[in-house]
Amino acid sequence: MWSSVTRNISRRLLDRFVIRSALTTMADSTEVLNNVKDYYGKVLQSTADLKTQACVTPGKALNKQVKSAMSEVHEEVTARYYGCGLIIPPGVQGARVLDLGSGSGRDCYALSRLVGKSGEVVGVDMTSEQIDVANQYIQYHTDKFGYDKPNVSFVQGYIEKLVEAGLQPNYFDIIVSNCVVNLSPDKKAVLSEGFKVLKPGGELYFSDVYSDTELSNEIRKDNVLWGECISGALHWKTLHSLAKEVGFTKPHLVSCSPIDIDREDFIKVLGGAKFCSATYRLFKLPENHQKYSGGQVIYNGEIPGHEDTFQLDHKTELPAGDPVCLSAELVTVLRNSRLAEEFEFDPTAQEVCCLKVAEGEDPFSVIQDKEQRGEKIESACCGPSNKSGCC
Repeated sequence: MWSSVTRNISRRLLDRFVIRSALTTMADSTEVLNNVKDYYGKVLQSTADLKTQACVTPGKALNKQVKSAMSEVHEEVTARYYGCGLIIPPGVQGARVLDLGSGSGRDCYALSRLVGKSGEVVGVDMTSEQIDVANQYIQYHTDKFGYDKPNVSFVQGYIEKLVEAGLQPNYFDIIVSNCVVNLSPDKKAVLSEGFKVLKPGGELYFSDVYSDTELSNEIRKDNVLWGECISGALHWKTLHSLAKEVGFTKPHLVSCSPIDIDREDFIKVLGGAKFCSATYRLFKLPENHQKYSGGQVIYNGEIPGHEDTFQLDHKTELPAGDPVCLSAELVTVLRNSRLAEEFEFDPTAQEVCCLKVAEGEDPFSVIQDKEQRGEKIESACCGPSNKSGCC
């Protein structure tokens, strides 16, 4: 009898603890989101107001099409954008693209030009001030690009609740995000919602900030460092585990670069933690998709702006017309992805293509290896400590 009573009491106490913990987490998440809203809606007025280089992307060279598209974006939209560069995978023409944390809409309008009038771009942002700026220039860019009707729209909502914001499941070919996921208090929800709205074969292609260790609660609670994209950074290993839980393929590292923190007060809070900016691509393969053996793959060279070479990740490049030996994992990804028609596959060469892809590649080790080989590493740009400017 007493054991039964004890179990019932313990169960009720546990239920209360779980409910209390859930409510506390919800309250903490709401506070984080409100702080981010204020930081990006009221505190920051331009990139010059940022206190670190973390919220900006690496100053990577852009091809002619992307440069041209960016040059056509209205100057006020560009002025209210907090960063530089453009996070975009090859092969967006005619695609449906979703931008998470679209801000003033600069990336969306550049993508609007690149996807063409048959494509579609949707930007999601929770900050009303940013959405207001973006919405003002829809017709301007429609006319500028010579379209009969707008192919871009903006939704005010949370990237943790995309379906609730009105976005359709299995709708988008590509999701992009430029240093935004780290600002969310619930990264798993962001990935899960992104997975829901992607078509089978679609991909999440995004740049974000990662740490080389799990960050302490003291660091997590620093509102300024959170707004600067530092204290909300994921440990890079956590991205891999979350992607697997949600259903994505293993994250493929496209590029990475170190982030230098030069303010003494920030360094004191952060201790010895290191940070990097990394771009990953995660694919949503069809349910019960076919698995393939390794083999030779030939890129057809027909993606605009990437006629010579297709870069799958930081160490896998496919020169147009040349057979490249890929592992079973990479062949399976490509053949089941939105990009399948851009390649020819030769499974007869599987015996010499039994290469294995490294699990959970450490971006900090990649950076270190490049430094040891004397390779140039494009660092983050546009931050106040970068006197030379960027992009």
